[in-house]
Amino acid sequence: MLDYAQLAALTAIHRRGSFDLAAAALSVTPSAISQRLKALEERMGTLLIQRGQPCTATPTALPLIAHFEQVMLLQSTLTTPTPTTLRPTNLRPTTLRIAVNADSLATWVLPALAQTTGLLFDLVIDDQDHSINLLRRGEVCAAITSHAGPLQGCDTLPLGALRYRATASPAFIAQWLPTGATAQTLALAPALTFSDKDRLQRDWLTTTLRTPPHFTFPTHRIASTHGFINAALLGLGWGMNPDPLTAQHLANGTLVELIPNRPMDVPLYWQFARITGAAIAPLTAAITRAAAIHLA
Repeated sequence: MLDYAQLAALTAIHRRGSFDLAAAALSVTPSAISQRLKALEERMGTLLIQRGQPCTATPTALPLIAHFEQVMLLQSTLTTPTPTTLRPTNLRPTTLRIAVNADSLATWVLPALAQTTGLLFDLVIDDQDHSINLLRRGEVCAAITSHAGPLQGCDTLPLGALRYRATASPAFIAQWLPTGATAQTLALAPALTFSDKDRLQRDWLTTTLRTPPHFTFPTHRIASTHGFINAALLGLGWGMNPDPLTAQHLANGTLVELIPNRPMDVPLYWQFARITGAAIAPLTAAITRAAAIHLA
């Protein structure tokens, strides 16, 4: 029988990154956290936390953390208030850790989260092409991802597609692309890239202009959805921006498409651990409703 106080300590150390922050999160002393982890490591016969800055779980510990968080989520459904009962005042909301891409968070996900009560959200921001890895490792209970899956032990629901357009300011077009957007001109024109994981600009170039896999282009790196839009408006570069954030700018001419009517759709899926499917059903319903309104 696993000791859930020990699992709580293990989880808090990994999530918060230090023994002191874990102690604060659980309202115990750092010494108590250390003793609980030591007892759990002795019972499991292996190291569970790599000490460092930050402290991180070992591969052996990740399934234990996923198990603990799933149990806490399932337990929360036993104390969910009904119309004739009140939630106990000393019961803390359960924290649900989910992975979401930055553009979805900036455009349509937050209204869905706001419709779901009784949960706290720990959002891990990652590219839609890579968030599936967090779910695979048990780092999150659910993920918005571009992978249809599902993973073993998970269910998946198609959400629709987030539509992107290659956009820039009229001044940028005049300066860098006076003869049009071609492989030759875009090899010199500065682009905007969210991070090294971001392949949207490269994928658009490949599908639209048939550029080769080794095609290179200069790029700024701006890890902010709204910063991306602002950079494009200011003429810093061109980038793939989502329709919900560019529609008004395209309508009033402050942004224009590099090549008219050549959008790129990125299909998105909601994947979640099957064991917690019933517990997060209200969130799943809110996510699918919001996606139906905002996605193509």
